[in-house]
Amino acid sequence: MQTSSDRQEYPAHWEADVVLRDGGTARVRPITVDDAERLVSFYEQVSEESKYYRFFAPYPRLSAKDVHRFTHHDFVDRVGLAATVGGEFIATVRYDRIDADGRPASAPADEAEVAFLVQDAHQGRGVASALLEHIAAVARERDIRRFAAEVLPANNKMIKVFTDAGYTQKRSFEDGVVRLEFDLEPTDRSLAVQRAREQRAEARSVQRLLAPGSVAVIGAGRTPGGVGRSVLDNLREAGFTGRLYAVNAALQEKELDGVAAHRSVRDITEPVDLAVVAVPAEHVPEVVAECGEHGVQGLVVVSAGYAESGPEGRERQRELVRHARTYGMRIIGPNAFGVINTSPEVRLNASLAPQMPRPGRIGLFAQSGAIGIALLSRLHRRGGGVTGVTGVSTFVSSGNRADVSGNDVLQYWYDDPDTDVVLMYLESIGNPRKFTRLARRTAAAKPLVVVQGARHGGAAPQGHAVRATRLPHATVSALLRQAGVIRVDTITELVDAGLLLARQPLPRGPRVAILGNSESLGLLTYDACLAEGLRPLPPRDLTTAASAEDFHRALSQALADDGCDAVVVTAIPALGETSAADAALAEALRSSALAAPAKPVLVVHVELGGLAEALSAAASTAPQAPGTASGAASGARFHPSDRSPTTARAESVPDSRLIPAYPAAERAVRALAEAVKYAQWRTDAGEPGKVPEYEDIDEKGAARLIDDLLARGEGLTLAGEETATLLGRYGIDVHRALPAPTADEAVAAARAIGYPVALKTTAPHLRHRADLGGVRLDVADEEQLRRAYAELTELFGPPTVLRPVVQGMAPRGVDTVVHAVIDPAAGAVLSFGLSGAASELLGDTAHRLIPVTDRDAASLVRSIRTAPLLFGWRGSAPVDTAALEELMLRVSRLVDDHPEVVAVSLEPVVVAPTGLSVLGATVRLARAPLRGDLGPRTLPVV
Repeated sequence: MQTSSDRQEYPAHWEADVVLRDGGTARVRPITVDDAERLVSFYEQVSEESKYYRFFAPYPRLSAKDVHRFTHHDFVDRVGLAATVGGEFIATVRYDRIDADGRPASAPADEAEVAFLVQDAHQGRGVASALLEHIAAVARERDIRRFAAEVLPANNKMIKVFTDAGYTQKRSFEDGVVRLEFDLEPTDRSLAVQRAREQRAEARSVQRLLAPGSVAVIGAGRTPGGVGRSVLDNLREAGFTGRLYAVNAALQEKELDGVAAHRSVRDITEPVDLAVVAVPAEHVPEVVAECGEHGVQGLVVVSAGYAESGPEGRERQRELVRHARTYGMRIIGPNAFGVINTSPEVRLNASLAPQMPRPGRIGLFAQSGAIGIALLSRLHRRGGGVTGVTGVSTFVSSGNRADVSGNDVLQYWYDDPDTDVVLMYLESIGNPRKFTRLARRTAAAKPLVVVQGARHGGAAPQGHAVRATRLPHATVSALLRQAGVIRVDTITELVDAGLLLARQPLPRGPRVAILGNSESLGLLTYDACLAEGLRPLPPRDLTTAASAEDFHRALSQALADDGCDAVVVTAIPALGETSAADAALAEALRSSALAAPAKPVLVVHVELGGLAEALSAAASTAPQAPGTASGAASGARFHPSDRSPTTARAESVPDSRLIPAYPAAERAVRALAEAVKYAQWRTDAGEPGKVPEYEDIDEKGAARLIDDLLARGEGLTLAGEETATLLGRYGIDVHRALPAPTADEAVAAARAIGYPVALKTTAPHLRHRADLGGVRLDVADEEQLRRAYAELTELFGPPTVLRPVVQGMAPRGVDTVVHAVIDPAAGAVLSFGLSGAASELLGDTAHRLIPVTDRDAASLVRSIRTAPLLFGWRGSAPVDTAALEELMLRVSRLVDDHPEVVAVSLEPVVVAPTGLSVLGATVRLARAPLRGDLGPRTLPVV
């Protein structure tokens, strides 16, 4: 039971689960008065050397006064945190606020002394580094800006904890003690260190689940057919290389089909790395406790009856995760399909898939078990038996993903040497901000292809905890593409793109050569290329009489052409051809492709008549008829399917290239187009641009203004003058507009501004709607102004409703709109489009994550479909896009520097041939939202 202490209520929001360096987990929480016995027990298990390093003298036991001091905190000037496993302390950290002379102090003193103690058995697990992140975050929350620590010179481990953290620090040596002082403001280096540690820890936690040395299947029954027994049989038949155990409380046998059997995990005398839990949900808590006490490292929970079943199940799911994390275990599931690792050193099939997929270089993640089955099936059919075309390195089906999610698996695949391409089916993204960050880093190293289900359902699937987002799916999709994610719409496209990327080099550009023995199929391919934004060369028709040698010669010529970046081969078999002829064609294409390894080759292969049966027979593992070439003997073969692409392969050549083949031109070209866009993103990512510095930005002045404005209340939409003042701090000038509640005041405003002027309404239903007639432009004098004022009030209502303003005329140009918003899930987003119907009706808007670089701003301007209007379309004068890009960079800086600015809208922004004018602006302020991506490492709250 946690209780409050001297001055503050118990800060429950400081509690967190963290992944440690070895992949295990620990709970971080504040130390309270209820922890006296735990603290004493913890201290008794610390070595004398560690105690000496902590207190600089022999200190065999804690006195009653020490225990009181270390458990009574005010959570402001004195704070203690503990890392716990199984409810017991494994490490502690505390800070005490001090003044300039090192004496105990209160605010406004902004320095604190910090000290750690880690149990010897847990040293080297990264516990102290994780605690430092959390105690630093607590200190910043309590307005402490600097830590000081005194360490004995021989205590190298603790000195390294401080020096490796990445904070700005200084070191001194006095009276035989090393004194370290460091600022707590996060730096680029401290964030980089934190994220590198996060990656290593989370990757290791997944590796422990995918490469265990021993597995226990809990719930494996005597008779075949049950869930637990099926998983046990699949593990055994896959040839799992580690120790395997069957566990069931009802078992009397010592063995189950040759597998050692036990009634409880406690009865197993050797360590168990992974437990597959397949018992009814009501028995899972007992199983989790047994596994935790036995030291099991992770769980795959295939049991159902959790959040997918309703509110009661959701609470049961939360308790499951909390219970498992108490023991330092991570969970895949519940309601999971399982995990697979095809590595010869592991051969793990801890899933309900009855057949082990072929080994390969594709990492596969699916939240849905049904979709996971479909993807495994399609990839398996690709091989056609002995051809073994492509396969899976590892497979994870996360079910309700209550703990391990796609983010964790991405951390693992990022530096997994056995995975070249990542395919993911996601029904929800629990933390889009983190996913985007991880995706960007992963995509820079290997292709990441994603299809998202439930895009238009309006709600996440049952069982998935998802952060609320105000962004439409199209915006989230655009942001993922910005991060290098290859976004596709169907699992067919997922497989099509993934297999191309797994087996072919990336194209260097969009120029596509087309050749084949069907003029019609070539033209279809040509049209498909144009539709996908590629630049096809005129198709080359080899005629239906073309031989394998003709294909070889034509493909070699196309690949040697410097004006070609990729080649699509179209092939229609002749009636009555034998499988040997198809094998010869496949070999001809493969040998040509091998001679030019820098360019991708795809095949569009249409089957006719009995060709499918002949090819299937030729590619199967069944005995071959006399005179029929096998896949291994012939060196290559096409295995067409009516649903999935196929490949040709030379098994006899170790470095042979697999040429993906597709049953339709549109599918081949769509996959190629995605590869072209991804290759361009990789090129651009190598030079990401920079966030410019502007000397006229007054960041401190803006911060003071924001603090003053927020003192009036939360959720504040600024008035016009306040908006102009704040934007002005960042060099953004808003065209002056004066209120005109009466005709006389309109005339006075026009005199102050100078004619010609514009008279417009600012009522919400008429704002930015010049098409409705609520704007009068180029008003030249007082007579025209009074007449215009009378017309507006007569047409649309009294001034109290219209809220008219008078504004000076701006140079004519193209009306655009710039928005920035902080979304609770995705983070800060900058959006751009043309004002009016183009963006509002047609959705022609582009988006980038903040902070925006100069390259991002340039691409943002050019990525909308109506961008030609900015660059001199149909003889019009090009506008000043450089000024537009600078404006967006300044807005990005404002929002990035001040998270209290939760929304900015500039509309319209009239971009002229020289310069631009911001005619309307609104800014909304709120207290800075929590930004988990900049805080200490934590697992998601359940």
